[in-house]
This record gives sequence, structure tokens and C-alpha cells, in this order.
Amino acid sequence: MANDHKELKYEIITNVGIVSEQSGGWKKELNRISWNGGEPKYDLRDWAPEHEKMGKGITMTEEELRSLKKVLDTEIGYLDSDM
Repeated sequence: MANDHKELKYEIITNVGIVSEQSGGWKKELNRISWNGGEPKYDLRDWAPEHEKMGKGITMTEEELRSLKKVLDTEIGYLDSDM
């Protein structure tokens, strides 16, 4: 049986920001990443200190990122009004 696993290639185009930092230096980051040479997308996931390893995450288009912002703004408004 042939091994059909392709090597995953990525390039971090822009580090948008760090959401949190965990023990061992791992950080949850929002980045713009090109996966396998494709169009850059927004990506939220945990990264090892030198980006040599990554955890599971989510990748979004610009449109999805904008929709997520609207959802988060609504939720934060709810949380702020509850104080």
C-alpha cells in the first residue's frame, strides 16, 4: 500500500497577534498563513516557541474572519452589559 501523505508546507506571512501563552513557551497565535503555496488565510492555533510544531487550529478566509468579528463583538457586548 502506497503512502499518500503529503508533506504540509506553510509560510507565516503575518503574525497578527498572540492571544495567550502557555507553559513551555507555546503560544496561541492569529497569523496569516499560506498553506502549500496557496492564497494566505487567517489561522488561529497553538505554536511551539520556534514554530517548529503546531497544534490543531482553524483557518479562515477574510470574509469568515469578518463574520467572526461580528459574532465576537455581539458576545462581548453581552458580557459587558452583564457586569
